[in-house]
Amino acid sequence: MKKTILSLSVAVLGCAGLTGCIEEINPQSGSATIDQVANAPGSYDKLVDAITSSLAGQFNYWPAQQFPYDYGYTSFFLARDVMGNDIALTNSGSYYQTWYTCGTGLGPGYAVCQFPWTDYYGWISNCNNVINMGGSNPADNQRNGVGIAYAMRAMFYMDMARMFAQKTYAIDKNAITVPIVDEDASRDLTHNPRATNEDMWNFILSDLEKAEEYIANYKRDSKYVPDLSVVYGLKARAYLTMEDWANAEKYAKLAQSGYAMLDEAKYTDRIEGFNTPNDAWMFAVRFRSTDPCVTENDGDSSWPSIMCFEISPDDVGCGYASNYGYQLVIDRHLYETIPATDFRKKVFVDFAIDDMATTAEQVEALSAYSDHPDWLLMSASGSETQKVGGFSLKFRIGGGEEGRTVKYKGLTVSVPLMRIEEMKLIEAEAAGMQDVSRGIQLLTDFAKTRDPQYVYGTHNDVYGNMSTSQFQNEVWWQRRVELWGEGFATFDIKRLNKGIIRSYANTNHLEGYRWNTTTPPDWMNLCIISTEADYNYSIENNPTPMAPESDSPEYAW
Repeated sequence: MKKTILSLSVAVLGCAGLTGCIEEINPQSGSATIDQVANAPGSYDKLVDAITSSLAGQFNYWPAQQFPYDYGYTSFFLARDVMGNDIALTNSGSYYQTWYTCGTGLGPGYAVCQFPWTDYYGWISNCNNVINMGGSNPADNQRNGVGIAYAMRAMFYMDMARMFAQKTYAIDKNAITVPIVDEDASRDLTHNPRATNEDMWNFILSDLEKAEEYIANYKRDSKYVPDLSVVYGLKARAYLTMEDWANAEKYAKLAQSGYAMLDEAKYTDRIEGFNTPNDAWMFAVRFRSTDPCVTENDGDSSWPSIMCFEISPDDVGCGYASNYGYQLVIDRHLYETIPATDFRKKVFVDFAIDDMATTAEQVEALSAYSDHPDWLLMSASGSETQKVGGFSLKFRIGGGEEGRTVKYKGLTVSVPLMRIEEMKLIEAEAAGMQDVSRGIQLLTDFAKTRDPQYVYGTHNDVYGNMSTSQFQNEVWWQRRVELWGEGFATFDIKRLNKGIIRSYANTNHLEGYRWNTTTPPDWMNLCIISTEADYNYSIENNPTPMAPESDSPEYAW
C-alpha cells in the first residue's frame, strides 16, 4: 500500500516489515534523499503539517477497505477503552468487538494486530521526516517544526509504550515496550529489540526536552498543533506514569496556564458539546468536510458515526451509533456511582428509561438529553439490547441542527486530545502522593466544580483489589467519569494495577463477555504483528491473549 507522497523516513527504508502498511514515498527510483525532499517547493511546511493533519479523517491503515475504525488517532481511544469495563457494547457485531471480546483476534496473526503498528509507526515516520530535514541545529524558520515533531513523536511512543508493555514503568523498569525507530539512519532495524521501559521513557523525556527548547516561543494558529502548554501536558503524563510525583505536579500545573475548566453549560451543551475547541481544550484533532473518512463509505468510517447520536434517520440515515444499532455505552455500575448532583451524569441516558411503561413516557424522559428523543429510541431499536440506557450524549454531532439533517455536515467535528481537567487531576494525584492532605484538597476543589455536594471518600476501590490507596482510588474514579471515552481507561488500569469487573447484577455488558479480573488482563498488552519478525530478528512478542471460557460469577459490590 504505497502512495506518492512526501513522506520519506530513513527508518522506513530498508525495513518495510517494521511499519507494515505505512505510507511511503514511491518515486520512480523507489527511494528519495533528504535533499530531494528538501528541494520540493514548500516541502518542509508540508511535512510539518502532515504530522498533525494525518491524525484524523484519513484511511491510514487500509484505504481500499475503508474500515469503520480506520479514521485516525481517536479510534485508539475506543480500542483501548472497550478492553476494560467502563464502555459496554450493545451489539456483538460492533466494529470494536475484537478489542471488546479480547481473544485470539488480537494475536500476531490477525489484521487487527497490524492496525496500531501501521498507524503509529506511520505517524512516527512523519515526525522523523521533519527532524531529519531540520538536522541537529535547525534553522530559525525550522525550529518550531522540529519542536512539533519531537513533541508528537514523544506522544506516539508514550502511547505505544503503555499499549505494548506488559508492566508499566513504575512496576517494572525492565519490562519491554516497542522498538525505537528514530531519525538515525545507522540504526540496524533488522536487529532492533523492544526497548525497556527505562530506555523508552528516557527517550520520550529527551524528545520532550528538545520540544520544549524549540517551541518555547511558538504561537500556534489553532489547537490542532501542539504548543508549549501541550509539551508540559505530555511531560505531566510521562512523569505520572513514571511516578515521579514532584515533576508530574510541576508540569501539570504549568500546563494549565491560559485555560479554564468546562462548566456545566459547556459540558452538556447540545450544539457544541465535545465537538468544538473551547477554553478547556489544550490540543485537538478535527474531521474536515473533505476528509475521505467523511466523504466516503457514507461517512460511516468516522468518529461521529461511532460516538455521536442525533443523525436523522430520514434525511441522512447513516451513522453506526445513530442508525445501525452499534452503540458504545457507559458501564451501568459506573453510571450508578455518579451522584444525581454531579452534572456529568446528564450526558448519559438513565437506565431507568428502559423500564418505563409507554413510548410516550420514554420520549418525554429522553427530551432531557436530546432535541430529538424519538431518534434515540430508533437508535436503540437496531441494537441487540434494544435499550437506550447508558447512551452517551457527551460527544455531539457538529453543525447544529443543520448538521443533524444534512448528510456529512454533522460529521465535521473536533475531538479533544488533552484538556485542562486532565491536568487538574494529574496535579491532584501527584500532590497527594507527596502530601495526602494537599492532594485531597485539590481533588475536592476539582470535584466540587462538577458536584457541589461532593464529599471526599465516597468512591473507594470496589474493582477487584486494593492495589492503591483510598486517595488514588478517588482520583481514579474522577478520571473515569471526567475522561470517559477519551482513551485513558486501559492506561489507568495498567498504571494502577487494577482489574476489571463486567459481571455483576444488572450488568449491561453483553453475555459471553462478562469477565472479572483482579489484575490488568493480558489482553491489554498488545501483540506485535507476526510479519515484523520476518524483518526484525530481535523481536520478542507478547503472548496471544486468550479470552475467558465463560462469564465470571457476579461480583457483589
